[in-house]
Order: sequence, then C-alpha cells, then structure tokens
Amino acid sequence: MNPITLPVIMTSILTGTILTMVSSHWLLAWMGLEINMLAIIPILVKKINPRSTEAATKYFLTQATASMLLMMTIVISAMNTGQWNITNMHNSLISFTIIIALMMKLGMAPFHFWVPEVTQGVTLIVGMLLLTWQKLAPISIMLQIYSSMNLNVLLPFALLSILVGGWGGLNQTQLRKILAYSSIAHMGWMMAILMYCPSLTILNLLIYLMLTITMFTMLNINTNTTTLTLSNLWNKNPMITLAILISLLSLGGLPPLTGFLPKWMIVQEFTKNNNIVMATIMAIMALLNLYFYMRLIYSSSLTMFPTSNNMKMKWQFQPTKHTLFLPPLIILSTLSLPLSPILLTLN
Repeated sequence: MNPITLPVIMTSILTGTILTMVSSHWLLAWMGLEINMLAIIPILVKKINPRSTEAATKYFLTQATASMLLMMTIVISAMNTGQWNITNMHNSLISFTIIIALMMKLGMAPFHFWVPEVTQGVTLIVGMLLLTWQKLAPISIMLQIYSSMNLNVLLPFALLSILVGGWGGLNQTQLRKILAYSSIAHMGWMMAILMYCPSLTILNLLIYLMLTITMFTMLNINTNTTTLTLSNLWNKNPMITLAILISLLSLGGLPPLTGFLPKWMIVQEFTKNNNIVMATIMAIMALLNLYFYMRLIYSSSLTMFPTSNNMKMKWQFQPTKHTLFLPPLIILSTLSLPLSPILLTLN
C-alpha cells in the first residue's frame, strides 16, 4: 500500500467514528458509519489474496444492508416526528428496526455469520481493528437511544449472542475465529445490561477492548493463527505463553483477574433488578466460552509439543516486532480487579 494512502485511510476511520460518537443528528451519525465502513475496506484487502477479497466483500454486503435498513428507519422516523435529532423513539417498529440494523453492524446473533469469516480472512492486526475499533460507533448510537429500546426485544437477542458466542467457538482451531466468537459473546453481555445500567456497558466495552487488543498483540508477535502453532509457542517465547495463559483466563472471566469484574457487576445489577433467572442463564452460558479458552490453555501451556527442540536458544533471539505497549496492556487486562470499589462508587 502507498505510504501516503494508509494515513489518509486511518484518518478517515478515525473521523467516521468520532463523527458518529459526537453527533446528535441522525444523518451525521449515518454518514460517520458510512465513512467508517468505506475506509476500512482497503485495510481488509491490504494483502491481496482470494481470502481477503472474500472477507472484504462479505463485510461490505453486510454493512451496506445494515446501513440501508438504518437509513430507511431514519427517514420513516423523520417523517413521523418531523425532526432528525437522535431522540427517544416512541414508535415500536422504528425502535425494532434500528436495533436490528445496529445489531447487524455489531455482528450480534442471529446476524453474526459474517464476523468469524471476515476475521479469518484478514491479518491479525486488521482482525484486531475489526473486533475493537469498529464496535465503537454502533455502540455509541445504542447508548444514545437505549431508553427508547424494547427490553423484550433486546434481551432475547443478547442471550442468543452469548449462547452463539460460546457454542460456535467450541469446535474451532483457528484463533481468529475463536476471538471472533468471543467478541459475539461479549457484545451479548454489553447489550443485556444496556437498558439496566449503561455505565456497565461502557465498562464492559473498555475491558473487552483491553483484553482483545492484548490477545491480538501477543498472537501477532509470532504470527500464531492456529491452535497447532500456539502449542509450539513455548519453544520460541515461554514468557508470551505464560502471558497468553493469564490473559485467556481473564477473557474467560475468572477471579481475581480483570475479566471477572464486568461479569460480576452485571450479574449483581441483574440481581438488584430482581432478574435472577437472567443472571443465572448468562453465568451458565459463560462457561462455554471458558471451556474453549481452557482448551487453548491446555494445548499451549499444559502439554509439550510432540517434536524435539532443535534450537535450544531460539527464545533468546531479539524480537523483530515492537511490543512497547504490551506490558502495560497485560497488567491492565489481568490485574485491574482491585479498582472495583472505585468503579462501584462511580456506578
């Protein structure tokens, strides 16, 4: 890619996301989503091959369909209310179609099929961008209109996303697909608590971003894309193997790691609202995610690769990829649970 082109594209992605996040006008928010979508497509096909082209095509078709549905709903809302401001929507049909369009943007079930396929067809860094930055704009719109959403519509979709995110990752050996299904499950947790406590959605989003960026950064150091290559990582970089173990446990939500904090607070919030059944179902379905995280931990840390180590000192070679932000990311994504009393007071 041309050196001048990449800064322009990244600036467009940044501009589109910020435009959507700060706008209170439906047309400007929609334009931000479109700028974001069109700017990331050249990033998806940065390494031109049939898989990246297919991934970009799937991403474009899905996002364009969601944008079309969102624009149709915005026009109908403007005709009914006479204004373009992002305000409370009292029409149940308009609220329902906007939820559907934004769920397609986020890749929530049952509109999740594009997420694993697109993530698998691109590089690790582009996959990280797809599963982190691209979630910010749609979630910012949902945070503005959450008070007018129908809880009976949002909760079943959120539960289905948690179930699909756990169930779909059970038989996967590709690490990018596993992290994609993890993203689907985390989106379900965020949307489930949105109407009860939006601040917990923001907290869950921030912790999810930290964990996902940390995992993709560690996998990118040695370009680990499958369970097989991950199981040979101890032969190259034993410290990264240990860090991946702890980060996966945190991603699964085990105490006393950071990933336990949002699940703990979300379950507590559901209990406060006398919705114990929902909290119990979500906690049980989270075990599915924990299972395939433990499978990765078993293959990478608890077993020895069945070949002889021909290069004993290979792990002492200097890494060629920069990892300046990796140590603070690992610390934040694993050891932030002591901050929970402060977050509870803010909540």
